[in-house]
Amino acid sequence: MAVPTVSSEPKTTTHGLFSLPVIVAALGYFVDIYDLLLFGIVRVPSLKDLGLTPDEISTVGASILNWQMGGLLLGGILWGVLGDKRGRLSVLFGSIITYSIANVACGFVADVTFMSPTTYYALMRFVAGIGLAGELGAGITLVSEVLPKEKRAIGTSLVAGIGLFGAVVAYFTVQLFDWKMAFFVGGGLGFGLLLLRVGVVESGMFTDVSEQKHVNRGDFLSFFTNTNRLVRYLKCIGIGLPTWFVIGILATFSNEFGRAFGIAEEIQPGLAIMWCYVGLAAGDLASGFISQALASRKKGVALLMSLALVFSLVYLYAGVSSSTMLYGLCLALGFGIGYWAMFVTIGAEQFGTNLRATAATTVPNMVRGLVIPMTLTYQALKPSLDVINAGAVVGLISFAIGLYSTLTIPETHGKDLNYLEE
Repeated sequence: MAVPTVSSEPKTTTHGLFSLPVIVAALGYFVDIYDLLLFGIVRVPSLKDLGLTPDEISTVGASILNWQMGGLLLGGILWGVLGDKRGRLSVLFGSIITYSIANVACGFVADVTFMSPTTYYALMRFVAGIGLAGELGAGITLVSEVLPKEKRAIGTSLVAGIGLFGAVVAYFTVQLFDWKMAFFVGGGLGFGLLLLRVGVVESGMFTDVSEQKHVNRGDFLSFFTNTNRLVRYLKCIGIGLPTWFVIGILATFSNEFGRAFGIAEEIQPGLAIMWCYVGLAAGDLASGFISQALASRKKGVALLMSLALVFSLVYLYAGVSSSTMLYGLCLALGFGIGYWAMFVTIGAEQFGTNLRATAATTVPNMVRGLVIPMTLTYQALKPSLDVINAGAVVGLISFAIGLYSTLTIPETHGKDLNYLEE
């Protein structure tokens, strides 16, 4: 049940699109994406340097990715609860320190002698995943609460659109240096970002609620104690599934799809991921304006998701015959899943101020965590169905859930966020 906050004179103030909270959130997401996608980009070269065979690179690489995603799943809950209990800024500081340290540690994986290097790699990606889980949800929550509702969609789109170019920088960092230096650069960017965050102030909506001692904040289990709230929460997660099907299956394992398509040139997953994120950044920048033009979050998301579905079918079954076609489809697929910022914004807007950070932080990380069953299903189905059809089965399930969730979730365009969940 939603009830308005009881503060008679709320401290909530609004900011402009290019105010410090928006800029810092965008730069924070830039570093977050750099570090989040870095393993996918360096997976093949780093594991080759550790002496793994092509088959081991596929299986061990998927396992390490799953450890990272598991960290995101756990971290999403931890940071989400902390964001509602201690404030949005506590998450923005704590998460970046955690993943910056972990990324520096990943740069030393080839020098590890006290345990198996691949085990160490998996553990460090798990810790990095925990840290990375807090950045987007806390940033989107803060921006959603400090911007006027008329600018909220555009503001969150700017955050994601700018931030997603971190994947492009990650790719070229690896090309210019090597995978070890790319991890060190990621850690350095994170520590540099901490200095920018000093001047950011807390959300006024959170400050109002934090002074109401009777309000229960950050109760993750409350999503499961009310049927209406649980359904909204699950649908928020469902909306995001196609995004990580595209990133976690079609782009990350693009080298396997390339071989299955009979493409002579070896496909580079890092390059496929980069082009996917170029499209994703463009889609995210567009999604806010599309949402405003249609006066509907749901219609904007459904439009872009439908595009992603069409491009996924083309990718899998249209007879891709060259690396150029494959990378071009990754760009198009990225634009189709460019509703990522809108999806996280919907998660923030569905719930009251006392649960907003918990929702906005856990929802995208639940989606990221679901990459684990996606990759396990894909790997399990490959021997019997082949690479292409195994990917198609995972995609069919993802898009069916995504479209149903989008069409049936409550609309939040123009919604006043200054209320509580009771």
